[in-house]
Amino acid sequence: MNILDDLKLQYKLGGIAMRVIYWNIACFLISLVFFYQYSIGQFDFPGWLALSSDPEVFLFKPWTFLTYAFFHDGFLHLLFNMMVLNFASSLFLTFFTQKQYLGLYILSAVFSGIVFILTYYFLNYSASIVGASAAIMAILVATTTYQPLMNVRLLLIGNVKLWHITAVILILDLMQLRLGNMGGHISHLAGAVFGFIFIKLLQNGTDLSIVISRTLDFFTNLFRKSPATPFRTVHKNYKKPTEKPISRIVAKDKTQQQIDEILDKISQSGYDCLTKEEKEFLFKAGK
Repeated sequence: MNILDDLKLQYKLGGIAMRVIYWNIACFLISLVFFYQYSIGQFDFPGWLALSSDPEVFLFKPWTFLTYAFFHDGFLHLLFNMMVLNFASSLFLTFFTQKQYLGLYILSAVFSGIVFILTYYFLNYSASIVGASAAIMAILVATTTYQPLMNVRLLLIGNVKLWHITAVILILDLMQLRLGNMGGHISHLAGAVFGFIFIKLLQNGTDLSIVISRTLDFFTNLFRKSPATPFRTVHKNYKKPTEKPISRIVAKDKTQQQIDEILDKISQSGYDCLTKEEKEFLFKAGK
């Protein structure tokens, strides 16, 4: 199995968190090709991707409230965000569903974008932002709100409480609020607030992610072909023959049994514990 097949398999089996990370990386690679100005050594994102605080821009490009959350203006920006996203995602998905994860990511990005625009409007500033930081902060704070005393083991430090990690990140954002990239830090803090609100509403029985889930389901069903219903022929005075009882017990075939064993191994020790033969078998079985 080559590296490309390995990546495809990880994308297929990694769940929504792995897919969001892949989407972010893919967008960064695309931006390197089309939006990086090699002469000056920086990105120049167009107004139809980055979120601008200028009403004349965002009012006619409302999709930028979401697209900005998948692009980054540097490799280190992407690397740090994806590390924190991977960490926060694994904790969040311990307690909540993948639909809630995707719903929180999208809604927090939109909410943070609105806060950024309103803040810059009242301050009479003009700027644009990109980055997944706001959505990542929402996922991290949401998990912390739900389980603040969870023990997390950090390299070279040992066990710390989850709320300690989140508090340090929030304090750093507050300290840098007036130093530079004010729009980015405002969106980070807005994402943190949304993550807190999301969990509190969820604990009271209101799941905001349903809005995103139902919207995605609607468009999925809209473009999905419904199976054709065959015509039924009705015969009068026809006595249906007595059907023989069919056993409900279905034995798994060898291939399915091996797939189940490999998936159990992944759930216990992670994808990287698989042998090369097991990865190849799982990739071929998934085709």
